[in-house]
Amino acid sequence: MLLVQLLEWNKTETDYPRNSTIAELFCRQAACTPDTVALISADRQLTYRELDERSNRLARKLQCLGVKPETLVGVSMGRTETLVVGMLSILKAGGAYVPLDPSYPKERLALMIEDSGMTVLLTNGETRSRIPLAAGRLTVLDAEDPSIVLESSQVITSGAVSGNIAYVIYTSGSTGRPKGVMVENGNVVNFFTGMDRAIGCEPGVWLAVTSVSFDISVLELFWTLTRGFTVVIHGDEGSATVADEINQHHVTHLQMTPSLARMLTLDTRAFAALGALKQILLGGEAVPAALIHHLRQVFKGKIHNMYGPTETTIWSTTCLTEEVNSSVSIGKPIANTQIYILDEQLNPVPIGEVGELFIGGAGVARGYWNRPDLTADRFLTMPALSAQRIYRTGDLARFMPDGNIEFLGRADYQIKLRGHRIEPGEIEALLEKCAGVRQAVIVLREDREGDKRLVAYLVANSAETTTATALRAALDAQLPDYMVPSAFVFLDVLPLTDNGKINRKALLKMPPPSAAVAGLQPGPEPATETERILARVWQEALGVHSVGMEDNFFDLGAHSLTVAEVHARLQEALGREVALLDLFQFSTVASLANHLAGSQAHSQLSDRAQQRRLARQR
Repeated sequence: MLLVQLLEWNKTETDYPRNSTIAELFCRQAACTPDTVALISADRQLTYRELDERSNRLARKLQCLGVKPETLVGVSMGRTETLVVGMLSILKAGGAYVPLDPSYPKERLALMIEDSGMTVLLTNGETRSRIPLAAGRLTVLDAEDPSIVLESSQVITSGAVSGNIAYVIYTSGSTGRPKGVMVENGNVVNFFTGMDRAIGCEPGVWLAVTSVSFDISVLELFWTLTRGFTVVIHGDEGSATVADEINQHHVTHLQMTPSLARMLTLDTRAFAALGALKQILLGGEAVPAALIHHLRQVFKGKIHNMYGPTETTIWSTTCLTEEVNSSVSIGKPIANTQIYILDEQLNPVPIGEVGELFIGGAGVARGYWNRPDLTADRFLTMPALSAQRIYRTGDLARFMPDGNIEFLGRADYQIKLRGHRIEPGEIEALLEKCAGVRQAVIVLREDREGDKRLVAYLVANSAETTTATALRAALDAQLPDYMVPSAFVFLDVLPLTDNGKINRKALLKMPPPSAAVAGLQPGPEPATETERILARVWQEALGVHSVGMEDNFFDLGAHSLTVAEVHARLQEALGREVALLDLFQFSTVASLANHLAGSQAHSQLSDRAQQRRLARQR
């Protein structure tokens, strides 16, 4: 009976263009809607015809540099229309793109460049200086090189087929090194068909907010552009706000992590703007039921909960949420995808019982780049399933009686934070290489609802000394900011279970880390009303007991999403506009207060000067 039920729930067979590539699907769409606006970036826009022609020219340039099927090409640019042109041109040349986020530390980027063996890097003048270049091996092509316009804009032949790699996304690795997931064109084309059924194919305006280093950007940038959408590219820090872009461009679709959604609900303007959307997609981490209830205060359209690891091509299950009780289901498998929940002997568990979630079907990726051992460990061939390849997610779940799936967390210690998958072992390995650290354990704490933070618990090496500031600096040089712990707590010994393993549950029961354990020292008290307001807002938003005038905002545990919350609260508390970029440039209470006082004085002087000019004119 159980097997019959599983077979029924996994009947997802759907026709799709299995012999097509992403580039071919885009070219067909461009031929159908050449004059429709494809991309909007700040004050620039490209039609489908212009995007097609620009990417053809750049693809020819890449082919001249040896790019062909199975060639990995690095891409590192800011979030503008040129980034999308570059990614599309790599696919048109037949190659596979490897995102290199220019905000990542150079050491991590160097690891990715070395591991991938890439010989071509696509960048531009803005980001080239941030990329570590391997002398004599890496050819760097500026995507805005004037000579590119001399290339032909006509249709280009790549020789790529559906079985060729489309992209390699690097994710955190438990051994201390990031690992690259190889995803083929055919995997992505099938995923597109799954999204057709889940979201619908009616074109709209999609606000793309996700880093291209995160695979859900493929939905935002390529499913949309193969379906006739207009894509608005949310820029880097300091650009227009999400609320401004939704309102200005009449955005209909927005995909985001629950963490970002929560931050937007705290901003009055952004929260109101969400109400104008038609569809919201949430994914990358567990969705709290309270968030759905909150969104429903302003949003009456469709809310989708999406689930899936990078290794099975973006999203593997979807759920259209209506009324939500205590938990939010991750739904059912998308087109040509099968879900199995198995016990330790890889046998199906009864409905309602907890097991490990495995995924099979057309979305299962090729494996890990140059890691056959790890590929064999995570990608299994199951004789009982007609030799089908399935991916072992490491996630715990259970089937509900109606076939929907309830996600129940991790079977191991892997962490999901703001949509990013993090192996604690990678951070722990780096910390234990630092002077003064004998043992390190990373846990994810949520001491306030919706505010998840990494905390490092450490045992010092008695022969050497270190500080939280020194450790944070060491990690900043090697890891992206989302992997750097918010606090570093030194213990005499780490708690152990009865069988001698690290007791992570005991660490989570310890009191929340304060500013003191984060390595910060008490400083002078606020002296002005602006300083008092800033300190209070920071305390409330970051959950710390006190804030010194010289404490660094990010050393206190802030991250990019906290900035959005603090920005909204500050503007409301001060009753004036505050530039978002100011929070990055002036990261202490003292420096930000001084800057705001100076900008206010300048504004008042400008107002008086304007009044004098008007008086003279009268």
